[in-house]
Amino acid sequence: MRVGMGYDVHKLTTNRDLIIGGVKIPYEKGLLGHSDADVLTHAIMDSLLGACALGDIGTHFPDTDSRFKGASSLDLLVHVNELIKKAGYLISNIDATIIAQKPKMAPHIPSMKEILCKILNIDLNQLNIKATTEEGLGFTGTGEGISSQSICLLIKK
Repeated sequence: MRVGMGYDVHKLTTNRDLIIGGVKIPYEKGLLGHSDADVLTHAIMDSLLGACALGDIGTHFPDTDSRFKGASSLDLLVHVNELIKKAGYLISNIDATIIAQKPKMAPHIPSMKEILCKILNIDLNQLNIKATTEEGLGFTGTGEGISSQSICLLIKK
């Protein structure tokens, strides 16, 4: 068994779509980043890569590489899933948290789970996604950004 942890954060800005867990969420701001800035998917990818000792998403998809400009994080997740399978591991479970003051994430979590589980070829009961606010504290609490954390457990094939 291998455990991995991931964390990602992006600044909220105007004139960008808000995409989290592969879901486009209606909101007046979106996340700023080289790719689509999907903090949840990025945290999940980092936890999976970390569990296999394969570095992080910056190693595999550097923001200095124009191929990843505006990239869908779901496409990047497909590649990460192939890497962990090639390394000889299967996903036992993933537990992730989205930290955002606004907008409310709860209505979108079922869609996020469906999208991510389909890409990772896992059952819905193998992925847990939660959301929380920071009660107005810190950069997420003041609405400056959104962050996400993920932990996963992988098992050898």
